[in-house]
Order: sequence, then structure tokens, then C-alpha cells
Amino acid sequence: MVAIGMIGASLSGVTFMSVPGDVGKSSFSYFQVVLGYLVGYLVIALVLLPLYYRLRVTSIYSFLEKRFGFFAYKTGAGYFLLSRTIGSALRLYLVALVLQKFVLGPMGAPFFMTVAVTIVLIWVYTFKGGINTIIYTDVLQTVFMLAAVVLTILSISHALETDVPGMIQMVSNSKFSKTFFFEGGWGDSNNFYKQFIGGALITIVMTGLDQDMMQKNLTCPNIRDAQKNVFTFSIILVGANLLFLTLGALLYLYSANIGIDLPAKADELYPTIALRHLPLSVSIMFILGVIAAAYSSADSTLTALTTSFCVDFLNFEKRPEPEETKKRWRRMVHIGFSVLLFLVIIISNELVNESVIYQVLKVAGYTYGPLLGLFTFGMFTKLKVRDNLVLPVCLAAPVITILLDVYSARILYGFEFGYLNLAVNGLLTFLGLFAISYRDYTDQLDQAHR
Repeated sequence: MVAIGMIGASLSGVTFMSVPGDVGKSSFSYFQVVLGYLVGYLVIALVLLPLYYRLRVTSIYSFLEKRFGFFAYKTGAGYFLLSRTIGSALRLYLVALVLQKFVLGPMGAPFFMTVAVTIVLIWVYTFKGGINTIIYTDVLQTVFMLAAVVLTILSISHALETDVPGMIQMVSNSKFSKTFFFEGGWGDSNNFYKQFIGGALITIVMTGLDQDMMQKNLTCPNIRDAQKNVFTFSIILVGANLLFLTLGALLYLYSANIGIDLPAKADELYPTIALRHLPLSVSIMFILGVIAAAYSSADSTLTALTTSFCVDFLNFEKRPEPEETKKRWRRMVHIGFSVLLFLVIIISNELVNESVIYQVLKVAGYTYGPLLGLFTFGMFTKLKVRDNLVLPVCLAAPVITILLDVYSARILYGFEFGYLNLAVNGLLTFLGLFAISYRDYTDQLDQAHR
């Protein structure tokens, strides 16, 4: 149940609409990133999950406190809040945009009202039900989302007067089916090695170092079930992404076949065809899929953000206040993050001008990099760090990464980091931590004595 539910939380509206739309520009190159995901999930199952279960953590960032100290702990938790808020807002923005343009907008509703209604509904049932409700509703959301894709594919297949084998042959023979990109070298944004390595690192940080996704895994009663869940989830995820890429190729083939003018934004291709050119049953299922995508990405996010803030910053586990007082605080934090998501979505509507999936992955490269560096340094070295200098290091690394990203093409003869921004950011954080590190000989003497 957890594995199936995590599919919906992982895919969200970005995969639902942005991945099919991007096929027209990048063919099946995104599948190289998906293959990298498998390596990332292997690391999560065999390295991170045993660590979390051994420490019996409520917040996975408490590992940083035990390993380094107070400031490292707060820095890690703070970067999670930043990363998850922006990433989830971008995912919700895409869904809200579709609902506004094709459903509520024609009824006269302004964009801010569409966003507000969506967040209020999410808040009501996640706050009422908690993490167990989220797991079961995530399953329903995943089913709706994938059912919408399958129904759309079958409907396009019928419109093109072909069966499923013929449809697969049609996609494989098209220009959109190119999957592996080696010939362009490291300067190519679709280069296999850049996308494969980037995909592995993205999975490690956006799932393995993410309180939201790990909170679901930690609901499993033991480490063996949690690892089984990750392996099951990763296999299903590969098939689901391949389904979305196939859908993207079919959307472009269908558009060319009936002479549809392509929308200015590739993310709007799927909703344009589903709502204006396919049967009513597909339109209804698409709207259900869009709503499912919105809820699967945001319901658990609000709960995880609330949990992280209450545990990591309000210290709920250590505070002596009665449970009723904590419950009141928890409600206020939940509402606060709902308002914050609303504001970030409204701002995104003014700033986003390219494929949302690349915006999400670009933000991840900048905001999850310090987490990657902190956890890597903590797990693979025995060095201590000067805890009060951790925050400056973790602030400097993303700034330097952004500068390198902007000027890399000029100073590195056309080379662009792309998905490798995350690796660069993590490496800079690691090197910064090494620069402020020291050996604790007292611990070594105690261990030798024991």
C-alpha cells in the first residue's frame, strides 16, 4: 500500500503533464534520469533506511544533531522546509494552472481562488486524518492518475485506428522514441551520463533525504518491509514513467495527425487534447487525474512540513506542555504552511516560463545539495565539525553552484552542468565541511580504552 501510494506522491502533476509535454523537445531522454533513479533507490534501501531504523528517528534530520550538533541539525531541517515548500508549490502550480484555464477560469473564478480552494480542501482532510489517511488516499490518487493516462492512450489508439501493438510500433518508429544520448558529449543537456548520475543523486536527496517520503517508509513495521517497499516502488515507478513518455509521443503524433496547433507551453499539450479533442469520458478521467496529482503531491507535504517544523524547530518531543496545547500549535503551523504554499504558487504564476519539471529539478539541485553534502560527510567520515560554521558553509555552496551554473558555458568551453548541479552543490558542501572539520582524539581514546 505504501509503495503504490508513493507512486502518486513521487509523480505528481509534474510527471502527469510536464513529462509528456517535454517529449516533443527531448524525446525519451528523461528515461535516462529514470534509470538513474534505480541506483538511487538501491542506496536508500541499503544505506539510509538501516540508518534511520537503527536511530529510531521521528525526524530524519535528528541524525545530523547526533553526528554534528545543534546548528547542523537546524540547517538540514531548514533546507528540507525550503526545498519541499518550493517543490510542492511548483507541482501544485501546474495543476492549478490547468484547472484555472480549462475548468474554473471559464466559470469566472480568478486564479488565486482556484489555488485557495485546492489548498483548503487538502488541508481539511490531511489535518483530520494524519499520515495513515494519507497512505490510503495516496493509493486512490495513484490509481486515478494512472487510469487517466491509460484511458487517454487507449482513446488516442482508437482515434488513430490502431491496436496496442500497432501503437507501440508507431511510437518506436517515430522521432520521439530516441532514448539514449551519447553522441553530443558533455555539452549536451541530454547527455546520458549527466542525466543518469543526476537521476541517482536526485532520488537520494528528494526521497532518501526528504522527511515527507521517508515518513511514509518509516510507517512500515520493520526494516525488511521498508526495503521491500522501496524495491517494489522503484520497479513500479520505472513502468509508470515509461507510460507517461509513451503518452507524450502519442500526443504529438495525434496532434500532427489531426492538425492541432501546439500550445505555447508544452505542459499544456496533454490538457488541451484531453479536454478539447477526446471523448467526454477521457476529459472526466483527466480532471480526476489532475485532482489526484494535486492531492498526492500536496497532502503528505503539508503533514510532513508540519511534522518537521513541530519536531525540529518547536521541539515537541521535548516540551512539557499538555497534548491539547501541542495540538493547537500543530493546527496553527499547518495553517501557516498552507498560506505559505498559496503565496509561493501565486509568485510562481508570475515567474515560471519554461517546463515545470526542469524548474523542479533545478530548484532541487540548489536546495537539496547541502543536505547531500551533510549526510555524505556524516556517514562516510568520522570527523567532527565546528558546528557554528555549518550554516555559512551550507549557504555558500548553493550560491557558488548558481554562479557556476550561470557562467559554466563561458568558462568551460560550452559545458553546462544541468542535472549535475546537485552533485556540484553536494561536493562544495562536503569540501566546506572538511575545511571546518577536526579530529576528536578524546573519542578515539575512549573507544581504544573500551
